[in-house]
Amino acid sequence: MAGQALVGTGRRREAIARVRLIPGSGTILVNRRPYDAYFPREALRLAIKEPLLITHQLGKYDVFANAEGGGLTGQAGAIRLGIARALVQLDSAYRASLRGAGLLTRDPRMKERKKYGQKGARKRFQWTKR
Repeated sequence: MAGQALVGTGRRREAIARVRLIPGSGTILVNRRPYDAYFPREALRLAIKEPLLITHQLGKYDVFANAEGGGLTGQAGAIRLGIARALVQLDSAYRASLRGAGLLTRDPRMKERKKYGQKGARKRFQWTKR
């Protein structure tokens, strides 16, 4: 598979990321911007690199990600899942280590819907006795 682009799709909350891995020098671009300019927090940058660090592929592949929807944390989680899924396409031996680190599991937590007769999902309107 050398020379081919590996594609992975990741989702978290409302964010969706389409990720392409291409053999290269280790450049990471998110929406055509360097990932360190796109994500201001170090924790988010580390989360994105985690699948590459676990599989010892950091610096061997260029990562091109298109992220949309949600916030920065959701987008970072979606990109992380997309990279992990693309790496499994590269070599199925990575599946065990990525699964063990919890990187192949889609985070199922979503925003709870607002209910009628209430202010939000859980918050009620103020109750008055008289």
